[in-house]
Amino acid sequence: MNDLVLHRILKAPRSIVWDCWTNPDHLKKWFCPKPHFVTEVKLDLRPGGEFCTTMKVNGEIYPNDGSILEIVPQEKLVITDLMLSDYRPVDAPGLGFTAIVTFADHPDGTDYTALARHRNPEDTKKHEEMGFHDGWGMAAKQLEELASEIAKGARK
Repeated sequence: MNDLVLHRILKAPRSIVWDCWTNPDHLKKWFCPKPHFVTEVKLDLRPGGEFCTTMKVNGEIYPNDGSILEIVPQEKLVITDLMLSDYRPVDAPGLGFTAIVTFADHPDGTDYTALARHRNPEDTKKHEEMGFHDGWGMAAKQLEELASEIAKGARK
């Protein structure tokens, strides 16, 4: 298979973890492993809607244009860099993958899985060698920290 998987139990409520994925202001705060960061987010939360981020990594700007393929509120978000909004194919995809992110309740917070499905073994290997597990793992930790902080503020 041409899949890479990251699974975590995040110590934060599922509704807030979901909000951190779907609120552009929140997404900017965690989506890119520090010290790198997201400078811009464009989200249109519907199938065929835009899912675009711009990251600044080592002083370089990296636009990541893509689209949402499926959205099930608080349960599932499927995004890809193989298409732009309204299902327009890209000329040259970034890493060329589709991410299937799922969220479920867990006694400790949120059962969180990010599956990156690639076109071929070469793309899978490239993504893995770029640091999929470390990068997506760091981002998941940042996501958990932000969601926990938001949850604590909501309880006050």
